[in-house]
Amino acid sequence: MADPANTFQAETPERDHRSRVLKGGTIITGLKDSEIGCMLRNQHENGAELKIPVEASIPDQFLLYVPLDRTSYRCEVRWRRNDRMGVKFIGREPKPKLHYG
Repeated sequence: MADPANTFQAETPERDHRSRVLKGGTIITGLKDSEIGCMLRNQHENGAELKIPVEASIPDQFLLYVPLDRTSYRCEVRWRRNDRMGVKFIGREPKPKLHYG
């Protein structure tokens, strides 16, 4: 008979280690006046938690430019709560040409 403790561990998905950070970022939606400032609260290789303006209208996919990382992440929204948003990184791109920050 299988040990329930070992079964639970095998079925539990592995989570990425999330490092706490405090980095400024810019959400670029591709629409006119599309730059929305945000803060990265934690980050790991595959995603991040963002603090965003409550009134911001942000699509389910967007480009996130992070000056400290010197890169842009193509993001997909995984969850939203008030002024917080969890995103999955689905690709990387160079710094956007139209962003001057």
